[in-house]
Order: sequence, then C-alpha cells, then structure tokens
Amino acid sequence: MRTIRFLLTLLILAIPAAMFGQIGISVRFGPPMLPIYEQPMCPGEGYLWTPGYWAYNENVSDYYWVPGTWVMAPQVGFLWTPGYWGYRGGGYYFNEGYWGQTVGFYGGVRYGYGYYGEGYRGGRWDHDHFYYNRSESRVDERNFHHVYEERVERGRESRVSFNGGNGGIELRATPQQEAAGRERHIAPIAVQHEHEQTARERPELRALANHGKPPISATSRPGEFGEHAAPAKPMAEANKPGGGGEPNKNVAGEPNKNAGGEPNKGAGGEANVPHAPVHPKDFPPIARPAPVNSGNAKADKQYEQKQDQMIAKQTQQRQALQQKQDAEHQRNVNANAQQLEQKHQQQTQQMAQRHEAQQKQMQTHQPQNHKPTNNPPPPPPPK
Repeated sequence: MRTIRFLLTLLILAIPAAMFGQIGISVRFGPPMLPIYEQPMCPGEGYLWTPGYWAYNENVSDYYWVPGTWVMAPQVGFLWTPGYWGYRGGGYYFNEGYWGQTVGFYGGVRYGYGYYGEGYRGGRWDHDHFYYNRSESRVDERNFHHVYEERVERGRESRVSFNGGNGGIELRATPQQEAAGRERHIAPIAVQHEHEQTARERPELRALANHGKPPISATSRPGEFGEHAAPAKPMAEANKPGGGGEPNKNVAGEPNKNAGGEPNKGAGGEANVPHAPVHPKDFPPIARPAPVNSGNAKADKQYEQKQDQMIAKQTQQRQALQQKQDAEHQRNVNANAQQLEQKHQQQTQQMAQRHEAQQKQMQTHQPQNHKPTNNPPPPPPPK
C-alpha cells in the first residue's frame, strides 16, 4: 500500500503544469472586478495564503466568488501560483492554479496580499520553515517565530480580474515565468477543490446576487464558510498584522474594508461599500471639479473649458450606453436575464475605467501655481 502511494506521489509531481492548464469552459464575458476584502489571521505556521477568485457555474450561467483562504502547503518549499481568467479565441478560459517551487504567471492579476501581478512577496521558504512578511501577511507574532518585515512596492492600483480581451490586463508571461510554468507541479489539493465546491453551492456568492461584493470574501481555513468565516472589522482596526505598522492594503491599494461575512458598517449601520453599478444610470452625475487658481487666468479658463468638454462627452457616452442596454433588454425579454445583466455590468465597469483614466490624464495638464522666486538679481557685468 505504501509503495502505491509513493508511486502516485511521484506521478503527480511528474505531471507538468501545462497538463493542468485551462479549464474547458468558455465564457463569453469576463468576470467581475476583484472585491475589496480583509485577509483573515493566519491560523498557524506552514499555512500559505491563496487569494480569492471568481469561478464560473455553467448551470446557472453566472460567476461565483471563491473566498481567499489559508492552505497548508502540500510540500516543504512549494508556493502557490493563483489561477486566472484569460481571453482566447472569442471566450474567457480559467487557467487553474498550482503548487510549485517557483511562482509562475498568473495573468498579471493584482490579487493583493503579496500577489501584485508577478511573483509573491507575502513570505518565503528558508530551509524547512516558511517565513511570513508581516507587511503583507496577517500573523500573530506571539505564536509565530518565523516572521520578517519587508515593505512591498504595490505599484498601480487595479481590481481587474482577467487577462486579455476587452478591458482586460495586457500582460504576457516573461521567459522566466514560462520556464516556471514548465516545472513539475502539484495541482490544487483536495481541500482546495472542496472549498471551491462549497462556494459553488452557495447562492449568495454568485455575482448577480451580490453585485460583485460577496458576503463571505475570505476564510481562515478552507471550507469555513459559517461561524468560522473571518468577521468584518471597523476600518480603524483593519488588517494591522503583528499589532503594528500601517494597515495592509487590499487589491486596490486602499485600507481593507471587508473581512468576509458581511460588509463593514458605518456609524449608522449602513454598508461602507456600495453595490457595483450594473448600468450607467446607477452612477451619480459627473461632478465638476473645483475651480483652478494657478495665478494664470487664461490658462485656468482654457483648462476649465477642456474639463467641461470632457464631462459633456462622458455624459453623452453614459447616455448612449444606457440606451443600448435598454434596447437589449427590450429585444431579449425571454433571454437569460442573469447573463445579460452580467454583460451589462462588465460594459459599465469598462466605461467607468476609461472615464477614470481620462480624468486622471486631464489632471496631469492642470495649470500649476507660479510663485515668484526670491533669488537675488544677478550682479552687474564687469566694467
């Protein structure tokens, strides 16, 4: 019996990552944005963080959230490469994650907590022990002996959850990442498959039910979706690993707002994070920025005129997209309403991203204050 188990282990390790590859379900529209959530406390040494992700249930034609969770590494020295959605041949396919000695390509998706598009900065192996980077991993240093601190450059904020396609991340694997993908790996272990299956069976984790804000976004251990799910915390206490330092940041580079279970609440009991807009009409009107006073009245006026033109154009684009979506609802009365709403939500999010990028680009052209210098006049030329 032991011989059979040993041979099976060798067989698993001998399978290259390419055989795990892409899950054979093609989806015509990409997954929602990554939700904002707080990482639960690590339950014990040897557990590694596996970030949450959107999976797809073809039976209900909807994405569902698989909460992030801590998983015991299947082998000393192995790290987790997250799965990711990639666009290919007119559809989105899921590339399954895997365990290996090197973190490979995961689509450039910025899952957070050490995963910022490439590699993993939340911890590292040193001989037989895994050392946790307390700036990225929530650990109780009273019970953890292998801890260090290394500040991580998180780079540009992004919650995009897929690679390629319309609005997706435009990034390809480097030669080093391709080499890592050809190494021998271990597929997701049993507790990870069970964790995903449990999430699949919970209707509240479906994107159309939670509007991209799953009520359970992370758990301390696989499958702990009930009373053991990480509770939400007030913002003042959000994710301060080790009891010190500045709060960890979520996938958007902001302080974490949701630990799973339910959204954080404000003083009046209202949720701090609103539902993701599905249609352009769900957005408030575009607000006009405060007047600019750089000391150059002509430049200020020209800049404000360009702002007004941009706001007018973006408002027209909102109205055009809303009219298009309304027409699709009228033409497809008997179609799959969930799939149509998912498509509209993706269109609306992509439009919002474009508008935000345009607004940021406009700000780079804002006239700057011109303060007179106090430098003394140059000396007179010699006679």
